Amino acid sequence: MAARLQAGDALILVDVQLDFLPGGSLAVSHGDEVVPALNRYIAVFRRLTLPVVATRDWHPPDHCSFQAQGGPWPPHCVAGSDGARFAPLLDLPCEARIASKATTRDRDAYSGFEGTDLDEWLQRAGVSRVFVGGLATDYCVLNTVRDALRIGYATFLLADAVRAVDAQAGDGERAIAEMRRLGAVAIEFGQIAA
Repeated sequence: MAARLQAGDALILVDVQLDFLPGGSLAVSHGDEVVPALNRYIAVFRRLTLPVVATRDWHPPDHCSFQAQGGPWPPHCVAGSDGARFAPLLDLPCEARIASKATTRDRDAYSGFEGTDLDEWLQRAGVSRVFVGGLATDYCVLNTVRDALRIGYATFLLADAVRAVDAQAGDGERAIAEMRRLGAVAIEFGQIAA
C-alpha cells in the first residue's frame, strides 16, 4: 500500500536522543540506524512544507523511572544533559515542533501525547494523519502510535525507521503486530508518494 503525502499530514520523530543510541545510558541496539532512515522522511516532509514534530524524554535528575527511585531504567535523558540532545546527524528542521515528555519527577510518559500539548498543536495545524518513527518500537513508539489512534489520527508506522529495546526477545515484533492490530498501517520509505 502506498501513502501519498498531502496537506494534513505530519511526521512524528520519537525520542531520537543520544542516550538511546549506541554508547548512551539506555542504548537501543542499532538505534543509530533510524537516523538516516528518518532523514529521508524529513527531506520529503520539508520539501512539501508538512509539519515535523520531535518528541523527547526530558527528565529531572530524580525521575521516578530511574532505578535509584525504584524505576526500571538507568538514568537517561536528564533535561539539559548531553544524553538528552537529539542525535547530531538527525536533520531536524529548525521549525520542528518539540514535545517534551516525562518532565516532572513523579510521572512517567512513554507516549508523545501524554502530558504534552502535542494533540492540541496538531489539531491547530490541521493534521489528520501522522507518520511515526524513532525509538523505541516497543516502548515510546508503541505508546505514541497507540495514543494517536485512540485520539483519532490515521496513523502510519515507519517500519524501516524504528528499532526495539527487545528486553524480551521479540518485543519489537510483538509491538509492531499490536500497532497494526489497533489500526496503524506499517509502511517503508519506498511506499511514500509525494
